[in-house]
Amino acid sequence: MAQGHPNEPRTSLYGVAQLRVALAQINSVVGDIAGNADRIIEWTARAATRDAHLVAFPEMALTGYPVEDLALRPAFVDDSRATLTATAARLADAGLGELMVVLGYLDRMPVDPTGRDLRSGRPIDAAACLHRGRVVARYAKHHLPNYGVFDEYRIFAAGDELSVVRLHGVDVAVAVCEDLWQEGGPVASTRLARAGLLVVINASPYERNKDDVRLELVRRRAEQAGCPLVYVNLVGGQDELVFDGDSVVVATNGKVLGRANRYEEGCLLVDLDLEQATVDPTALTPGVNRVVVSSEPVPAYVPKPARIAPPLDEEAEIYGALVMGLGDYVRKNGFRTVALGLSGGIDSALVATIAADAIGGANVVGVSMPSEYSSGHSREDAADLSERLGLRYQVQPIATMVDLFRDTLGLTGLAEENVQARVRGVILMALSNTDGHLVLATGNKSELAVGYSTIYGDAVGGFAPIKDVHKTTVWRLARWRNDDAVRRGERPPIPASSIDKPPSAELRPGQQDSDSLPPYELLDDILDDYVELDRGRADLIRAGFDAQTVDHVLRLVDLAEYKRRQYPPGTKISFKAFGRDRRLPITNRWREPDPDRVAEPDPAR
Repeated sequence: MAQGHPNEPRTSLYGVAQLRVALAQINSVVGDIAGNADRIIEWTARAATRDAHLVAFPEMALTGYPVEDLALRPAFVDDSRATLTATAARLADAGLGELMVVLGYLDRMPVDPTGRDLRSGRPIDAAACLHRGRVVARYAKHHLPNYGVFDEYRIFAAGDELSVVRLHGVDVAVAVCEDLWQEGGPVASTRLARAGLLVVINASPYERNKDDVRLELVRRRAEQAGCPLVYVNLVGGQDELVFDGDSVVVATNGKVLGRANRYEEGCLLVDLDLEQATVDPTALTPGVNRVVVSSEPVPAYVPKPARIAPPLDEEAEIYGALVMGLGDYVRKNGFRTVALGLSGGIDSALVATIAADAIGGANVVGVSMPSEYSSGHSREDAADLSERLGLRYQVQPIATMVDLFRDTLGLTGLAEENVQARVRGVILMALSNTDGHLVLATGNKSELAVGYSTIYGDAVGGFAPIKDVHKTTVWRLARWRNDDAVRRGERPPIPASSIDKPPSAELRPGQQDSDSLPPYELLDDILDDYVELDRGRADLIRAGFDAQTVDHVLRLVDLAEYKRRQYPPGTKISFKAFGRDRRLPITNRWREPDPDRVAEPDPAR
């Protein structure tokens, strides 16, 4: 075949070969290499019953993702490598050897006895092609992300060669996740190698509206590669990350040929008409490793229409991520039940609803812990919510316990307020120790940003489902969940009064959040700019925010870093969540410049 210029449009002058490709977006568990191998064989068998020719699994499907510093343990790498070889043999023994299986696993660079290759023996984020009981090709991820939650450049060595496997007369190129997000590299090599299909295996974490960005990227890369592109993504929760699936196949012209559901394990099958390979497989192409497993196209067959899943609206996609994140954290860490405090307010109501949707209301323990300042309607709302969701509900008044602390220690003011929250934390942790519940912290991102929480009080717990959800989004999700219930002919789970009443911690008479904070609509706008976009004081004021309000909010955010560092993990839904996305020192006297302010250190906290 004439090579032509790599940026010229490609037109087929040769035959067409058919392939039925299966995109198996599975929910791997980090470290459960044997269990993940079983899952790979199970889903390959499912694809075989539907006459697939190629099955693609996500990045690190065999080990789970991200493995973080597990990759630095030699025994873990050895386990991954050995299980990969065993999985190829098991597939053949199960009568599945004729399918080519593409999957992600953990490998290491070959040892260079000369010592000239600095990558010698280092771990690699790898892809493998399995066929007829053997590992017929291996590929090392080229581009190693080192931003946000990713720390791969420190852990892995980068590859520099493209693997192309000829299957049923089609040259199939393989790449891994970040290789798609960077210009050039394996995508450009795919075009130069004249591959007929590019298969990209991924573990791309969920962020709000990322599906649109992802689809446009895949379309652009398919055009640049000059061939259809298969994008298979991981699904499931892993600590603070959620992988939403959303696997997709696009044609060279960007047309979507198939798209999988979000937040579901599944196997999307897409029939493709592909350009039959004509490149001499023995010819040397710099940076390309070619393997031939079958040169003859499959007999012609009638293609079947592929599923194209409809898009989700923003509230549905966020809510789905929160449910999956919590549910998988519970199941993968061996819990069966969760417990949380029910104040009657919106935050605990939304967390309880997410928990009930994730693991079933019967597995959620809701504890009302009224103090002398708890209003009657808050107690009623907590009981109403529990009845609607079918929770295991109990009431534990705390007034007597608080009085004991207050009178014994002579507590007043803020100390008296905080002891109420800490008594509640003690109760929840006692229930956890007694019955094995995972305690859920119910704070939202807005509160966490400005330190509006009590360490060892409402901040206790093993997981914080709405840690990355701003207060205004909490209200939006609550209303969406109720509306969704009505659409499905069900009773709305969250009492309307929990949504509509002014937010309050109810730790002193008549207390409301607005006593200490700007209105949440204004606060969240400032936090969006300062936390997620890293805009400074001057930028915020130029954007129209009041200088005094900006100074107040920024000071609160800066002083609360020590609290955030001690907060439980929680599902990431934004571009920049608190945690590994935003790494700031706790001990830090630098503040955003104010030309009218005389620089002086903050007083001791």
